[in-house]
Amino acid sequence: MLYLDHNATSPLRAEAKAAVLKALDVTGNPSSVHAAGRTARALVEAAREQVAAFAGARPAEVIFVSGGSEANALALRGAVIGAQETGERITRLFITATAHDSALGVARSLAETVPGLKLTVVPVNENGRIEPEQFRDLLMNGKGRVLASLLFANNETGVIEDIAGLAAILRAEGGADSLLHVDAVSSGYSPIRFSAWGADYMSLAAHKIGGPQGVGALIAREAAPLAALFNGVQEKGRRAGTPNVPGIAGFGAAAKALQANFDTEVHAVTEIRQHFEVALKHLAPNAVIFAADELRQKNVCCFAIPQLQAENALMALDLDGFQISSGAACSSGKVGPSHVLAAMDVPESLARCALRVSFGPDLGLLQMNDFFAALKNLLGRKLTLAAGGA
Repeated sequence: MLYLDHNATSPLRAEAKAAVLKALDVTGNPSSVHAAGRTARALVEAAREQVAAFAGARPAEVIFVSGGSEANALALRGAVIGAQETGERITRLFITATAHDSALGVARSLAETVPGLKLTVVPVNENGRIEPEQFRDLLMNGKGRVLASLLFANNETGVIEDIAGLAAILRAEGGADSLLHVDAVSSGYSPIRFSAWGADYMSLAAHKIGGPQGVGALIAREAAPLAALFNGVQEKGRRAGTPNVPGIAGFGAAAKALQANFDTEVHAVTEIRQHFEVALKHLAPNAVIFAADELRQKNVCCFAIPQLQAENALMALDLDGFQISSGAACSSGKVGPSHVLAAMDVPESLARCALRVSFGPDLGLLQMNDFFAALKNLLGRKLTLAAGGA
């Protein structure tokens, strides 16, 4: 089996596994004041420092949650409700058209349920990036406090957004009291800089960087408005519930390991993707690599071979031992075209052919050759069937 779906979840790093196993032997609740509780608390705080260092933030700004989706919900809902409570209401919410469903869903729900809140979905160009001047015009067309939710690295296409540049436009045109949320969940192989970007909130997930599933973090500037999704005393009252100590310890270990090996791993995945895309165009000259000339995550390639339906390719390649994903979103067993590709004006017929491969640094180029042999066989079977049907 060859796993080529790191953007869905990355295999658990050895360092993270070791940290999880060690933490499983710790009995105490981090909120307890006795020795066992203090031991558990020490693991959580060590991980908080590791995640903060990885994110370019301060440890006090790290709030541990269950994953990227909860982090997005806490950022958006927490900011809007928190600002209401302080009397400095947010009246304009901006979100990228290619944002993750977890963020888009919360944004739409807030617009429907919070009186006076206007939602603006910021369009992207054919390469999946926000046009700065268009963003500027949208901000200038209206009044009131702004919360902007921007996606740093797209989980489907890998396209990287210019957060620093857009943040500068937000502050200039949206006002000094504007708030910025950055979804950095799928940004493992691109540096993230919470403080340098001037972000107020940033979402992370452990399993995207080789940590365990079911744990993530919201980085939140301490003075930024933030209402908890449900009440409790943990995480300074910002996120209730007994902390997932083994998961948090694994998250911290994964963040530390990636930070230590960042340059080496980026070089490895860059070489793999270059080899992959050259081989793909050689095998299928009509293949379309989405945002091929745009700045993308080094380990991601989203492509389509016209007339090769994604669901058929996924099943066939899986049977051959190759695990990839599709650009389509699946819900209740019904496959629909990707909202990301639709926002990029990709024709639906081509979007339904979209496939995504996402690599890890330990992948060998010879293994890639095996993948292309399987893809060649699949295309050959498709051509044979088409000729027979004709």
